Amino acid sequence: MHLDHLSYAAGPDGLTRTTERLSELLGEKFVNGGIHPRFGTTNMIMPLNNMHYLEVVEVLDHPASDKAAFGQAVRARSEAGGGWLGWAVRVDDLAAVEKRLDRKAVQGNRHRPDGVELRWKQIGLRSLQTDPQLPFFVHWEVPDELHPSRGATGDVTLERMEIAGDPARVASWLDTPADYSVGDYQVEWVEAARPGLVAATFATPDGLVRI
Repeated sequence: MHLDHLSYAAGPDGLTRTTERLSELLGEKFVNGGIHPRFGTTNMIMPLNNMHYLEVVEVLDHPASDKAAFGQAVRARSEAGGGWLGWAVRVDDLAAVEKRLDRKAVQGNRHRPDGVELRWKQIGLRSLQTDPQLPFFVHWEVPDELHPSRGATGDVTLERMEIAGDPARVASWLDTPADYSVGDYQVEWVEAARPGLVAATFATPDGLVRI
């Protein structure tokens, strides 16, 4: 189990302006990630070190966004002003997660601008909607060389996540000990009015940047 990516919902100014603002802060460009046809969303990707990536996602005016849990979550967060949507962990044994949660994963796919199709399955979005501190699970169906983290310049690294919530609750959700780490970064548990991912700090050539 490994941290896969962080998801950030576009604000009222839209996907382009949100990514431009984050790019200015981090000193790194986003790349076009393509459309998620099954979820009714589109995204921009910033590859990071350690097989992580940052995703900025926007809901589309498409029927799928009203039906899919991911589209619903993105729409709700954007309508609330945008910001951190959640975090995802990558798992190899998807069947074990499906059995433990007693539900089936949902197929996801998108085509990159170069035509390459990326496929994965994800599970846990319904729980993220009701309890945003919980990560969702991703199982990639492409080789590692096609993972969205590929192409990182090596200049930006996730250093810390601040999560409002209960570490014991998250550990139980992950089925891990409370002190288990899913990556080489710090996790700080904080208090906030809304549970979930509150902030992330990145190491950049210009120093630490907290978003």
